[in-house]
Amino acid sequence: MRDILALAADYRSWDGGMAYAADLAARLDGTLTGVFVQPSPLLMMPGYSSPDLLEAVIENARDVERKAHDAQGAFVAWAKTIGARRVAWQVAEGHVPEVLARLGNWHDLLVLERNAQAPWGSPPDLGMLALRTHLPCLVVPRDWRVARLDRIALGWNGSAESLRAIHASIPLLQHASKVALLDGGQRDPDLEIGWIPHFDVEAYLRLHCVEIERIRLDTDDERAGETLLDAAADIGAELLVMGAYGRTRISEWAFGGATRKVLADATIPLFLRH
Repeated sequence: MRDILALAADYRSWDGGMAYAADLAARLDGTLTGVFVQPSPLLMMPGYSSPDLLEAVIENARDVERKAHDAQGAFVAWAKTIGARRVAWQVAEGHVPEVLARLGNWHDLLVLERNAQAPWGSPPDLGMLALRTHLPCLVVPRDWRVARLDRIALGWNGSAESLRAIHASIPLLQHASKVALLDGGQRDPDLEIGWIPHFDVEAYLRLHCVEIERIRLDTDDERAGETLLDAAADIGAELLVMGAYGRTRISEWAFGGATRKVLADATIPLFLRH
């Protein structure tokens, strides 16, 4: 996990989630790329707009993009004061999920700030980005500026999504002094012809020098998200890792809606992998 991408809500100042991303890059000795995405002015204009109005909107967008490009030096200097040693800045125009998916081709992790006042910062939008960018996503509450990794909780139900999340989070788990596996029980396997190897999550993590404490969760699908948050709070977790699952753009989540609940209510950073 050496290449960290973080979405900037503003090109003029950086705090909250971006500060967390810079601190995480410093702790992992990785690179940080901040990206500011300007929506395309053509997508924002109704078809009946006058040519003069369209020209004004396009010129305003170009002015924003020029200023965003000019912010590169200030962003790099700011990130280095936090400890990030290798820093880049990107500016793009377009639809945010498509831009992030493109940048994700050469990044390992996407850091997003949960901030309903910022573009793409509300839980439904964050869930869409987690599904469509094809990157592990670390969703950070606005008041978290330091990437504390001492205590980490893992949401586990045996699904492919939760397994992918654990696999992707190993570089973070190796920094923790306590890792708790919040075991919600195995999901019923799909009927298949043939045989697949059994996966032992404890043995797998031990191979990566990660020892866990297993905590059994007794809950139903309706309360799974609440139960995960309560169990993470009980151990003082500073990060919750879990799989995200969606079949449609409206998104049906693993644990019967657990991800939706956690995205809305988590007070700690959330690591998601679809």
